[in-house]
Amino acid sequence: MLRRIHAGRLWFWVDDTGERVHLTGANPPSFGVARVGPVYTPPAQRGRGWASNAVAEVSRRIQAEGARVCLFTDQANPTSNKIYAALGYRPVVDMANLTIVR
Repeated sequence: MLRRIHAGRLWFWVDDTGERVHLTGANPPSFGVARVGPVYTPPAQRGRGWASNAVAEVSRRIQAEGARVCLFTDQANPTSNKIYAALGYRPVVDMANLTIVR
């Protein structure tokens, strides 16, 4: 997190009163691709467009730097997936986290 803060890769959005209403981060590009994340809006602030606007702006900034943009999402979350699809993101691959138990 500290590296992202110092590199200008972590953004807090605040409302007119100065209250933090949203957080979006991004990793520096690696091999020409930068990943957006984390993306978090506190429950009380959801449904107001903070995430849509923040992810759109961060994605635009990454593309302006000449990198491609990707993000990971939970396909079981229709809200975030609707937002990302409206911004032009499209599913590419499904992934699973597996744990080996001995």
